[in-house]
Amino acid sequence: MMVRSTRGGNEVPLSQAILQGLAPDGGLFMPPQIPKQTGPWGHGLVAQAEQILAPYCAGDTLATHLHTMLHEAFTFHAPTAWLTPTTGLLELFHGPTAAFKDFGARFLAAAMHRLIPVGSMNTILVATSGDTGAAVASAFQSLPGFRVIILYPSGRVSPRQAHQLGAFGDTVRACEVQGTFDDCQRLVKEAFADPVLRASHRLTSANSISLGRLLPQITYFAHAAMESVASGHGVPSFVVPTGNLGNALACMLAREAGFPIDRVVCATNANRAIADLAFTGRYAPAHTIATLANAMDVGAPSNVERLLHRISNDGTPLEADWVDDASIRKVITQTFADFGRAICPHTACGVEVLRRLRQTGTTGTWIVAATAHPAKFQSIVEPLIGTSIPMPPSLATLLAQPTISEPLEPALHALARILA
Repeated sequence: MMVRSTRGGNEVPLSQAILQGLAPDGGLFMPPQIPKQTGPWGHGLVAQAEQILAPYCAGDTLATHLHTMLHEAFTFHAPTAWLTPTTGLLELFHGPTAAFKDFGARFLAAAMHRLIPVGSMNTILVATSGDTGAAVASAFQSLPGFRVIILYPSGRVSPRQAHQLGAFGDTVRACEVQGTFDDCQRLVKEAFADPVLRASHRLTSANSISLGRLLPQITYFAHAAMESVASGHGVPSFVVPTGNLGNALACMLAREAGFPIDRVVCATNANRAIADLAFTGRYAPAHTIATLANAMDVGAPSNVERLLHRISNDGTPLEADWVDDASIRKVITQTFADFGRAICPHTACGVEVLRRLRQTGTTGTWIVAATAHPAKFQSIVEPLIGTSIPMPPSLATLLAQPTISEPLEPALHALARILA
């Protein structure tokens, strides 16, 4: 498939778009059309993902590698845990860094490993609000030809997230930016816009601006929707906690492709640019506010550009709501009391938005995307539920490693020194 920048320009092959990350004009790569898909479908996430992604890879260098790439990347499941017959949690946190970002990061790493010239050294420059950086570091750490530089906002990720980011060592370098996530994201974009930096360090991105991250995220929403129908729960709607909008957009694209998905509702924290866009029809980025759901602390979501590019094609209105910290605490406590389930602050935003929908009389089957394991946020969750949370073995292994990060001024010249 050939793809094109959201700002126009010439079409380029999918593999070229994955290598470039950001389009030369500053736009984001998108398929010109979302292929309609009707099956019949295989069984299991990997088999279905191969069928779903095949049209995007058709005619591209990656087509012959797709089967192997998916078996390398998707070595864990995305089950739906049903709290009631009509309410489920799509557990996206069973990967090596206990967050949904593992799916996209590992697929992207598998693709780029096959696309870079042998013997070259490529720099993955990634901004993270908490979970992306660890997922990218984990995915690329053992691959020859790559180094990873992670930018994260000082004091605005959980202690365990911060430890993860600095625990990889070797070819991974963690930088604690003296600013917000939006500063981190701005630095990445400025570096890509600098032709000297981009060329001399062979820069590429693993943020959600990368099409190589977005496309594989479509697959687990399609899989969950088909599983919901097959198991008798019915055609689901989804509530998707979102910060940079990539995960929610992937769910919308799965619906546009024809999978059995009814409504898609975005749940944000107090960084409410997406919710305000849904309420008013006007996009107004704002300064980032620090919240309990820190991985969603994004004041200027990059994927808004993709959303505005596609939403007229989809033909359905944007739905979104936002949740404050007091509500996050309350719903974490209540969900554990009602169902014995510990949830992370981001998942709590989704559960709260669904609760409000139910209060207004909304019926039907709904699935909330559970984006991260609550053990990553034990300092928030455990005092609220009154018990300790068992830690996934992969997370425990990372937290047992020494960690190191270095402070970074939020300026391009400071980042250039790191790159050099």
